[in-house]
Amino acid sequence: MQKKTVKDIDVEGKRVLVRVDFNVPLDVNTGAISDDSRIRASLPTINYLVEHKAKVILCSHLGRPKGRVVEELRMAPVAQRLSQLIGLPVSIAPDCVGREVENKVKVLKEGDILFLENVRFHPEEEANDPHFAQELARLADIYVNDAFGTAHRAHASTVGVAKYLPAVAGFLMETELEAMGNLLSAPAHPFACVIGGAKVSDKMGLVQNMLKKLDILLIGGGMVATFLKAQGYEVGHSLVERDKLSLAKELLKEAEEWKVPFLLPIDVVVAKEIKAEAKTKVVSITDISPDSYIVDIGPQTIELFSNELRKCHTIMWNGPMGIYEIPQFAQGTRSLAKLLSAVNATTIIGGGSSAEIVQEMRLANKMTHVSTGGGASLRFLEGATLPGVEILPDKG
Repeated sequence: MQKKTVKDIDVEGKRVLVRVDFNVPLDVNTGAISDDSRIRASLPTINYLVEHKAKVILCSHLGRPKGRVVEELRMAPVAQRLSQLIGLPVSIAPDCVGREVENKVKVLKEGDILFLENVRFHPEEEANDPHFAQELARLADIYVNDAFGTAHRAHASTVGVAKYLPAVAGFLMETELEAMGNLLSAPAHPFACVIGGAKVSDKMGLVQNMLKKLDILLIGGGMVATFLKAQGYEVGHSLVERDKLSLAKELLKEAEEWKVPFLLPIDVVVAKEIKAEAKTKVVSITDISPDSYIVDIGPQTIELFSNELRKCHTIMWNGPMGIYEIPQFAQGTRSLAKLLSAVNATTIIGGGSSAEIVQEMRLANKMTHVSTGGGASLRFLEGATLPGVEILPDKG
Protein backbone atom coordinates (compact mmCIF):
# COMPACT_ATOMS: atom_id res chain seq x y z
CA MET A 1 0.00 0.00 0.00
CA GLN A 2 1.35 3.43 -0.92
CA LYS A 3 1.73 6.02 1.81
CA LYS A 4 0.23 9.50 1.77
CA THR A 5 2.81 12.11 0.76
CA VAL A 6 3.19 15.87 0.96
CA LYS A 7 1.21 16.08 -2.30
CA ASP A 8 -1.84 14.68 -0.49
CA ILE A 9 -2.05 17.47 2.09
CA ASP A 10 -2.41 21.26 1.98
CA VAL A 11 0.81 22.83 3.28
CA GLU A 12 0.33 26.49 2.35
CA GLY A 13 0.90 28.73 5.35
CA LYS A 14 1.35 25.69 7.61
CA ARG A 15 4.25 24.96 9.95
CA VAL A 16 5.68 21.68 8.61
CA LEU A 17 8.09 19.62 10.70
CA VAL A 18 10.23 17.50 8.38
CA ARG A 19 12.30 14.64 9.77
CA VAL A 20 15.28 14.31 7.43
CA ASP A 21 18.26 12.00 7.69
CA PHE A 22 21.21 14.37 7.45
CA ASN A 23 23.51 12.09 9.43
CA VAL A 24 26.30 12.86 6.97
CA PRO A 25 29.90 11.62 7.26
CA LEU A 26 32.34 14.19 8.63
CA ASP A 27 36.07 14.42 7.93
CA VAL A 28 37.84 13.29 11.11
CA ASN A 29 40.50 16.00 10.76
CA THR A 30 38.53 19.05 9.64
CA GLY A 31 34.96 18.25 10.65
CA ALA A 32 33.84 19.15 7.12
CA ILE A 33 31.08 17.18 5.38
CA SER A 34 32.76 14.54 3.21
CA ASP A 35 29.59 13.34 1.43
CA ASP A 36 26.44 15.45 1.09
CA SER A 37 24.37 12.91 -0.85
CA ARG A 38 21.87 12.49 2.00
CA ILE A 39 21.23 16.22 2.01
CA ARG A 40 20.77 16.26 -1.76
CA ALA A 41 18.35 13.33 -1.53
CA SER A 42 15.82 15.38 0.48
CA LEU A 43 16.01 18.53 -1.65
CA PRO A 44 12.90 17.59 -3.70
CA THR A 45 10.76 17.50 -0.54
CA ILE A 46 12.20 20.72 0.89
CA ASN A 47 11.90 22.54 -2.43
CA TYR A 48 8.27 21.41 -2.81
CA LEU A 49 7.38 22.72 0.64
CA VAL A 50 9.10 26.05 0.02
CA GLU A 51 7.43 26.45 -3.37
CA HIS A 52 4.05 25.69 -1.80
CA LYS A 53 4.54 28.38 0.85
CA ALA A 54 5.02 26.16 3.89
CA LYS A 55 7.01 27.23 6.94
CA VAL A 56 9.66 24.53 6.91
CA ILE A 57 11.14 23.18 10.15
CA LEU A 58 13.82 20.53 9.66
CA CYS A 59 15.07 18.08 12.28
CA SER A 60 17.74 15.40 12.12
CA HIS A 61 20.33 13.63 14.19
CA LEU A 62 24.07 13.67 13.55
CA GLY A 63 26.40 11.02 14.90
CA ARG A 64 25.94 9.34 18.26
CA PRO A 65 26.01 12.01 20.98
CA LYS A 66 24.21 9.62 23.37
CA GLY A 67 21.83 12.16 24.85
CA ARG A 68 24.28 14.95 25.56
CA VAL A 69 25.53 18.04 23.74
CA VAL A 70 28.63 17.30 21.66
CA GLU A 71 30.02 20.45 20.03
CA GLU A 72 31.45 18.56 17.05
CA LEU A 73 27.99 17.16 16.27
CA ARG A 74 26.04 20.41 16.05
CA MET A 75 23.87 20.83 12.96
CA ALA A 76 25.28 24.24 11.88
CA PRO A 77 27.65 22.88 9.17
CA VAL A 78 24.83 20.73 7.79
CA ALA A 79 22.44 23.69 7.71
CA GLN A 80 25.08 25.78 5.96
CA ARG A 81 25.62 23.09 3.33
CA LEU A 82 21.87 22.80 2.79
CA SER A 83 21.68 26.57 2.31
CA GLN A 84 24.39 26.37 -0.37
CA LEU A 85 22.64 23.52 -2.17
CA ILE A 86 19.14 24.97 -2.07
CA GLY A 87 20.17 28.57 -2.70
CA LEU A 88 18.11 29.90 0.21
CA PRO A 89 18.92 31.10 3.75
CA VAL A 90 18.54 28.42 6.44
CA SER A 91 18.28 29.70 10.00
CA ILE A 92 19.49 27.59 12.91
CA ALA A 93 17.65 27.05 16.19
CA PRO A 94 19.58 26.92 19.48
CA ASP A 95 17.90 23.61 20.39
CA CYS A 96 15.18 21.34 19.01
CA VAL A 97 12.56 22.02 21.73
CA GLY A 98 11.84 24.73 24.26
CA ARG A 99 10.72 28.34 24.50
CA GLU A 100 13.57 29.79 22.40
CA VAL A 101 12.81 27.38 19.58
CA GLU A 102 9.09 28.11 19.77
CA ASN A 103 9.86 31.83 19.48
CA LYS A 104 11.99 31.14 16.38
CA VAL A 105 9.10 29.23 14.83
CA LYS A 106 6.62 32.05 15.58
CA VAL A 107 8.47 34.50 13.34
CA LEU A 108 8.78 32.12 10.36
CA LYS A 109 7.27 33.40 7.14
CA GLU A 110 5.94 31.31 4.26
CA GLY A 111 8.88 29.71 2.43
CA ASP A 112 11.30 30.15 5.37
CA ILE A 113 13.50 27.26 6.54
CA LEU A 114 14.50 26.66 10.16
CA PHE A 115 16.91 23.88 11.11
CA LEU A 116 16.57 22.47 14.62
CA GLU A 117 19.57 21.39 16.68
CA ASN A 118 20.61 17.70 16.82
CA VAL A 119 17.63 15.79 18.25
CA ARG A 120 19.93 13.18 19.78
CA PHE A 121 21.36 15.76 22.16
CA HIS A 122 18.29 14.77 24.20
CA PRO A 123 18.16 11.21 25.62
CA GLU A 124 14.36 11.38 25.28
CA GLU A 125 14.71 11.17 21.48
CA GLU A 126 15.99 7.59 21.30
CA ALA A 127 13.72 6.61 24.21
CA ASN A 128 10.71 7.78 22.15
CA ASP A 129 9.60 9.77 25.17
CA PRO A 130 5.96 10.94 24.69
CA HIS A 131 6.54 14.31 26.39
CA PHE A 132 9.53 15.04 24.13
CA ALA A 133 7.51 13.99 21.07
CA GLN A 134 4.72 16.37 22.14
CA GLU A 135 7.24 19.20 22.50
CA LEU A 136 8.40 18.60 18.93
CA ALA A 137 4.80 18.36 17.71
CA ARG A 138 3.97 21.69 19.36
CA LEU A 139 6.25 23.39 16.85
CA ALA A 140 4.20 22.36 13.81
CA ASP A 141 0.85 21.76 12.15
CA ILE A 142 1.99 18.88 9.91
CA TYR A 143 4.67 16.19 10.18
CA VAL A 144 6.60 14.87 7.17
CA ASN A 145 8.94 11.89 7.45
CA ASP A 146 11.58 11.97 4.72
CA ALA A 147 14.17 10.03 6.72
CA PHE A 148 14.11 6.49 5.35
CA GLY A 149 17.55 5.90 6.88
CA THR A 150 16.07 6.11 10.38
CA ALA A 151 12.66 4.55 9.64
CA HIS A 152 13.69 1.33 11.39
CA ARG A 153 14.10 3.26 14.67
CA ALA A 154 11.09 3.93 16.91
CA HIS A 155 12.31 7.31 18.16
CA ALA A 156 10.42 10.44 19.17
CA SER A 157 11.16 12.27 15.90
CA THR A 158 10.42 9.25 13.67
CA VAL A 159 7.40 7.68 15.39
CA GLY A 160 6.34 9.59 18.51
CA VAL A 161 5.60 12.94 16.87
CA ALA A 162 3.44 11.28 14.20
CA LYS A 163 0.92 10.40 16.92
CA TYR A 164 0.22 14.08 17.57
CA LEU A 165 0.21 15.61 14.08
CA PRO A 166 -1.21 14.80 10.63
CA ALA A 167 1.66 12.73 9.17
CA VAL A 168 2.75 12.02 5.59
CA ALA A 169 5.82 10.78 3.73
CA GLY A 170 8.30 12.97 1.88
CA PHE A 171 9.40 12.27 -1.68
CA LEU A 172 12.63 10.51 -0.65
CA MET A 173 10.68 8.18 1.63
CA GLU A 174 8.24 7.52 -1.22
CA THR A 175 11.07 6.75 -3.67
CA GLU A 176 12.80 4.39 -1.22
CA LEU A 177 9.62 2.46 -0.46
CA GLU A 178 8.82 2.11 -4.14
CA ALA A 179 12.32 0.95 -5.13
CA MET A 180 12.70 -1.49 -2.23
CA GLY A 181 9.08 -2.62 -2.43
CA ASN A 182 9.49 -3.56 -6.09
CA LEU A 183 12.41 -5.83 -5.17
CA LEU A 184 10.13 -7.77 -2.86
CA SER A 185 7.00 -7.80 -4.98
CA ALA A 186 7.76 -7.37 -8.67
CA PRO A 187 11.43 -7.64 -9.70
CA ALA A 188 12.20 -8.26 -13.37
CA HIS A 189 13.78 -11.69 -13.74
CA PRO A 190 16.43 -13.00 -13.77
CA PHE A 191 16.91 -11.38 -10.35
CA ALA A 192 20.27 -11.52 -8.54
CA CYS A 193 21.42 -10.45 -5.09
CA VAL A 194 25.07 -9.76 -4.39
CA ILE A 195 25.67 -9.84 -0.63
CA GLY A 196 28.94 -8.89 1.05
CA GLY A 197 30.12 -7.45 4.33
CA ALA A 198 31.82 -8.84 7.37
CA LYS A 199 29.30 -11.08 9.10
CA VAL A 200 26.71 -13.68 8.17
CA SER A 201 24.70 -12.62 11.23
CA ASP A 202 24.26 -9.09 9.81
CA LYS A 203 22.73 -10.37 6.57
CA MET A 204 21.07 -13.59 7.75
CA GLY A 205 17.51 -12.22 7.61
CA LEU A 206 18.12 -10.64 4.22
CA VAL A 207 19.39 -13.87 2.67
CA GLN A 208 16.58 -15.95 4.18
CA ASN A 209 13.85 -13.58 2.99
CA MET A 210 15.25 -13.02 -0.50
CA LEU A 211 16.09 -16.64 -1.36
CA LYS A 212 12.52 -17.49 -2.38
CA LYS A 213 12.41 -14.45 -4.71
CA LEU A 214 15.83 -14.83 -6.37
CA ASP A 215 17.23 -16.52 -9.44
CA ILE A 216 20.83 -16.37 -8.21
CA LEU A 217 22.68 -15.37 -5.03
CA LEU A 218 26.33 -14.28 -5.00
CA ILE A 219 28.32 -14.01 -1.76
CA GLY A 220 31.51 -12.02 -1.12
CA GLY A 221 33.17 -10.13 1.71
CA GLY A 222 34.18 -11.34 5.14
CA MET A 223 31.13 -13.57 5.49
CA VAL A 224 32.65 -15.85 2.84
CA ALA A 225 34.91 -17.34 5.53
CA THR A 226 31.98 -18.66 7.55
CA PHE A 227 30.36 -20.25 4.47
CA LEU A 228 33.65 -21.82 3.34
CA LYS A 229 34.35 -23.12 6.84
CA ALA A 230 30.85 -24.64 6.90
CA GLN A 231 31.82 -26.58 3.77
CA GLY A 232 35.05 -27.83 5.35
CA TYR A 233 37.56 -25.44 3.73
CA GLU A 234 40.59 -23.95 5.47
CA VAL A 235 40.13 -20.17 5.93
CA GLY A 236 43.22 -19.28 7.96
CA HIS A 237 42.85 -16.41 10.42
CA SER A 238 39.75 -15.04 8.67
CA LEU A 239 36.82 -14.21 10.94
CA VAL A 240 34.50 -17.20 11.29
CA GLU A 241 31.24 -16.86 13.19
CA ARG A 242 31.39 -20.30 14.72
CA ASP A 243 27.93 -19.98 16.25
CA LYS A 244 26.61 -19.39 12.71
CA LEU A 245 28.20 -22.39 10.99
CA SER A 246 25.06 -24.48 11.28
CA LEU A 247 23.03 -21.55 9.95
CA ALA A 248 25.39 -21.23 6.98
CA LYS A 249 24.85 -24.92 6.20
CA GLU A 250 21.08 -24.44 6.48
CA LEU A 251 21.16 -21.47 4.06
CA LEU A 252 23.16 -23.47 1.53
CA LYS A 253 20.68 -26.34 1.86
CA GLU A 254 17.71 -23.98 1.61
CA ALA A 255 19.11 -22.44 -1.59
CA GLU A 256 19.45 -25.95 -3.02
CA GLU A 257 15.84 -26.72 -2.12
CA TRP A 258 14.65 -23.50 -3.78
CA LYS A 259 16.91 -24.32 -6.75
CA VAL A 260 18.68 -20.97 -6.40
CA PRO A 261 22.38 -21.06 -7.40
CA PHE A 262 24.38 -19.98 -4.33
CA LEU A 263 27.70 -18.73 -5.70
CA LEU A 264 30.68 -18.44 -3.39
CA PRO A 265 34.14 -17.29 -4.56
CA ILE A 266 36.27 -19.81 -6.41
CA ASP A 267 39.45 -17.85 -5.72
CA VAL A 268 40.37 -15.20 -3.15
CA VAL A 269 43.05 -12.65 -2.36
CA VAL A 270 44.91 -13.51 0.84
CA ALA A 271 47.45 -11.68 3.01
CA LYS A 272 49.44 -12.55 6.13
CA GLU A 273 48.33 -9.32 7.82
CA ILE A 274 45.60 -6.76 7.31
CA LYS A 275 47.75 -3.74 6.52
CA ALA A 276 48.07 -1.48 3.50
CA GLU A 277 51.67 -2.58 2.95
CA ALA A 278 50.94 -6.32 3.28
CA LYS A 279 51.93 -8.65 0.45
CA THR A 280 48.97 -10.32 -1.21
CA LYS A 281 48.49 -13.51 -3.19
CA VAL A 282 45.62 -14.92 -5.24
CA VAL A 283 44.79 -18.52 -4.35
CA SER A 284 42.04 -21.03 -5.01
CA ILE A 285 39.63 -21.55 -2.12
CA THR A 286 41.20 -25.00 -1.76
CA ASP A 287 44.67 -23.50 -1.15
CA ILE A 288 44.13 -20.97 1.66
CA SER A 289 47.00 -21.33 4.14
CA PRO A 290 46.38 -21.49 7.91
CA ASP A 291 48.44 -18.32 8.52
CA SER A 292 46.61 -16.03 6.09
CA TYR A 293 43.53 -13.83 5.93
CA ILE A 294 40.95 -13.64 3.12
CA VAL A 295 40.92 -9.94 2.14
CA ASP A 296 39.08 -9.87 -1.22
CA ILE A 297 37.54 -11.98 -3.95
CA GLY A 298 39.92 -13.09 -6.68
CA PRO A 299 40.02 -12.33 -10.43
CA GLN A 300 38.38 -15.61 -11.48
CA THR A 301 35.53 -14.91 -9.06
CA ILE A 302 35.17 -11.37 -10.41
CA GLU A 303 34.87 -12.84 -13.90
CA LEU A 304 32.40 -15.52 -12.74
CA PHE A 305 30.21 -13.01 -10.90
CA SER A 306 30.35 -10.56 -13.81
CA ASN A 307 29.28 -13.18 -16.36
CA GLU A 308 26.30 -14.18 -14.20
CA LEU A 309 25.23 -10.62 -13.46
CA ARG A 310 25.27 -9.59 -17.11
CA LYS A 311 22.43 -12.09 -17.67
CA CYS A 312 20.20 -10.46 -15.05
CA HIS A 313 17.45 -7.87 -15.38
CA THR A 314 17.40 -6.89 -11.69
CA ILE A 315 20.43 -6.74 -9.37
CA MET A 316 20.52 -5.77 -5.70
CA TRP A 317 23.92 -5.22 -4.05
CA ASN A 318 24.59 -4.85 -0.34
CA GLY A 319 28.06 -5.05 1.19
CA PRO A 320 31.66 -4.85 -0.07
CA MET A 321 33.47 -7.85 -1.55
CA GLY A 322 36.61 -7.34 0.52
CA ILE A 323 38.27 -5.00 3.02
CA TYR A 324 37.44 -1.98 0.91
CA GLU A 325 39.08 0.57 3.22
CA ILE A 326 42.53 -0.72 2.17
CA PRO A 327 43.02 0.10 -1.55
CA GLN A 328 44.84 -3.10 -2.50
CA PHE A 329 42.00 -5.16 -0.97
CA ALA A 330 39.31 -3.21 -2.88
CA GLN A 331 39.62 -4.56 -6.43
CA GLY A 332 36.66 -6.94 -6.14
CA THR A 333 34.37 -4.26 -4.77
CA ARG A 334 35.44 -1.65 -7.31
CA SER A 335 35.06 -4.09 -10.20
CA LEU A 336 31.55 -4.96 -9.05
CA ALA A 337 30.56 -1.28 -8.77
CA LYS A 338 31.87 -0.56 -12.28
CA LEU A 339 30.03 -3.56 -13.69
CA LEU A 340 26.72 -2.55 -12.10
CA SER A 341 27.10 0.96 -13.47
CA ALA A 342 27.26 -0.43 -17.00
CA VAL A 343 24.84 -3.40 -17.12
CA ASN A 344 21.47 -3.19 -18.86
CA ALA A 345 19.45 -3.95 -15.72
CA THR A 346 17.64 -2.37 -12.79
CA THR A 347 20.40 -1.86 -10.21
CA ILE A 348 19.54 -1.24 -6.57
CA ILE A 349 22.34 -0.38 -4.15
CA GLY A 350 21.17 -1.30 -0.67
CA GLY A 351 22.59 1.56 1.36
CA GLY A 352 25.33 1.54 3.98
CA SER A 353 28.90 1.02 2.81
CA SER A 354 27.77 0.00 -0.69
CA ALA A 355 26.12 3.38 -1.16
CA GLU A 356 29.21 5.16 0.16
CA ILE A 357 31.38 3.24 -2.30
CA VAL A 358 29.37 4.13 -5.40
CA GLN A 359 29.15 7.74 -4.24
CA GLU A 360 32.92 7.85 -3.74
CA MET A 361 33.49 6.33 -7.18
CA ARG A 362 31.03 8.85 -8.71
CA LEU A 363 28.88 6.05 -10.10
CA ALA A 364 25.67 6.73 -8.16
CA ASN A 365 23.98 8.49 -11.09
CA LYS A 366 24.52 5.37 -13.21
CA MET A 367 22.58 3.15 -10.80
CA THR A 368 18.79 2.85 -10.84
CA HIS A 369 18.54 3.55 -7.12
CA VAL A 370 21.07 4.10 -4.34
CA SER A 371 19.40 3.75 -0.96
CA THR A 372 20.05 6.31 1.77
CA GLY A 373 19.30 3.73 4.45
CA GLY A 374 21.77 1.03 5.46
CA GLY A 375 20.06 -0.58 8.45
CA ALA A 376 16.63 0.49 7.22
CA SER A 377 17.18 -1.13 3.82
CA LEU A 378 18.32 -4.36 5.44
CA ARG A 379 15.33 -4.49 7.76
CA PHE A 380 12.91 -3.71 4.93
CA LEU A 381 14.36 -6.41 2.66
CA GLU A 382 14.28 -8.88 5.55
CA GLY A 383 10.52 -8.39 5.47
CA ALA A 384 10.42 -6.54 8.79
CA THR A 385 8.01 -3.72 9.59
CA LEU A 386 9.69 -0.31 9.86
CA PRO A 387 8.13 1.71 12.70
CA GLY A 388 8.73 5.05 10.94
CA VAL A 389 6.85 3.77 7.88
CA GLU A 390 4.10 1.88 9.67
CA ILE A 391 3.00 5.01 11.58
CA LEU A 392 2.34 6.90 8.31
CA PRO A 393 -1.19 6.62 6.88
CA ASP A 394 -1.81 4.75 3.64
CA LYS A 395 -3.29 6.43 0.60
CA GLY A 396 -7.02 5.88 0.33
